[in-house]
This record gives sequence, structure tokens and C-alpha cells, in this order.
Amino acid sequence: MSVFAKIDSDIKDAMRAREADKLGVLRMLKSSLKSAAMDKGVDDNALDDVTCLTVIRKEMKKRQDSIESFEKGNRPELAAKEKEEAEILAYYLPKALSEEEIEAIVKDAIQETGATTKAQMGAVMKSASAKAEGRADGRVLSATVNKLLS
Repeated sequence: MSVFAKIDSDIKDAMRAREADKLGVLRMLKSSLKSAAMDKGVDDNALDDVTCLTVIRKEMKKRQDSIESFEKGNRPELAAKEKEEAEILAYYLPKALSEEEIEAIVKDAIQETGATTKAQMGAVMKSASAKAEGRADGRVLSATVNKLLS
């Protein structure tokens, strides 16, 4: 079952179970997916999983930024709401890589590119990002590359 079909099915389940919070998040996500489909010029159901996961990651990033802002602004109730939404979105993302797995990917990318200085960080990041297949946060990946090239 594709990610889009799974989200569609979960919307129906949330309606039946009267889970208003989950339903709201899933409807927002479906709207974002439809927008991405229109941008690509394809039908909603023709969206590939890679595009769907990219949209979900963007929405997840928005939630993480909001959580950070609300916590800095001393608004824990709003931060909690964003955290709940992030948990719902996280369900659709693949399992994140551990620190050890990220480090192994970065070491492999450094060896593959032959990088020895921070000036070559871009090539390493490109290779490591491709190998991580979106299962690692860009900041964590960048920090690991930076650490290993120092």
C-alpha cells in the first residue's frame, strides 16, 4: 500500500473513531500532498512514496520549528499540541538512523569521495544524504560530517 493510500485509509479510520486531532493533522497532510501532486502535474493517487515522504518531512520540520519557537516563547501548551501533531506525522516516516549508523554512512561517504578537508564537505554531504535516504536529519548529518572532517 502506498503512503498516500495509507494516509487516505487512516483519515477514514480517524473519522469513524471520532479522533478529531488526528483527523485534522491527516487532512492537512493530505492537502499538502495534493498540492505537491498539482505542482508535479500528476494525479493525487499517482504520487510516488518518495514525494510523499518528502512532503511529510517538510511538515515535520515545520512542527519542530514551531515547537522550538513555542518553548522559547514560554508557551508549553502550544508546544505540546505541535508535539502531538509531530508524533502523528512521524508514524508515516521510516525509522530514523542511529548515531552509529549515521557515522558509518558518513565515514563511507568520506572514503568514497576522498575528502580530507572541510572544503570538500559539500561532496561528502551529497553522498551521505543519498546513502541516508532521508532517514537522518540534515543537521545531524552535517554535524557528523563536520566532526569527522576536522
